[in-house]
This record gives sequence, structure tokens and C-alpha cells, in this order.
Amino acid sequence: MWRVRREVLAVKVLAAVVSAALGVFWYASGDVRGVILAVPATLLLGAMALRDVLVPVRLTADESGITVVHGYAGRRHVPWEQIDDIKVDVRRRFGLRSEMLEIDTGDNLHIFSAGELGASPTGVAAELRRRARNGSG
Repeated sequence: MWRVRREVLAVKVLAAVVSAALGVFWYASGDVRGVILAVPATLLLGAMALRDVLVPVRLTADESGITVVHGYAGRRHVPWEQIDDIKVDVRRRFGLRSEMLEIDTGDNLHIFSAGELGASPTGVAAELRRRARNGSG
């Protein structure tokens, strides 16, 4: 079972609170442009944090296949036989390295970051490949 890191959730909640506080400050000072920026930012950050609270587990694996988050808070079970490919997309930019786990099921491509998994996508991919070869969780 791979879940969102608590630190990632805490940062999203803190960012939403700061954005809301800035919006209140700008509203009190009469800065309409600041409020126009703060309201959507607060709503977006709040929605992202709410998703992490409602659905902290993003990926699970068992003997029959994997279960992934689908949409905002839905879940989809994918049998091992329907998984076409499991790979990690590694990108380097501005001296930083990022990894994304990609699970291709033919009709859908499920993508997970290290923050969503709470673990290295490379390690998760290796574990999923091992389980897929064994056909069990």
C-alpha cells in the first residue's frame, strides 16, 4: 500500500491557510486584484489537500492486481493481466531529478509522483513488476 506523505499534505494545508489569510488581508486593505488571485489559489490548494485527506492511499497491490485512485476520489481495480507496462519516467531539469511512476493499462495511463506514493517510484515499480511476474500480491 502506497500513500501520500503526511509532509506533502501538511504543506498543502499550510499553503491553503496562507493563501486564505492573504486573501483576507487584501480584502481588508481594499486590494481587489489580490483577492482575485487569492480566492482561486485557496480553493485549488484546499481541494488538493482535501483529496489527500479523503483518499490518502493512491496505490495498492494484492494477488489479483492493483487498485488505483481514479478521478477525484474514485478507485479502479486492474487485474495483473490488464497491465501492459510499468515504468518510471525520470527527468532532470535545473539540477533537479524527478521520477514519475507510469502504469499503462491499455486504456488508461496512471501516473504517480513520489509524494503521492510516499516512496521512490523506482522502488515501487520494481515491487509491482515482481508481483506481476509472480501473479500475486
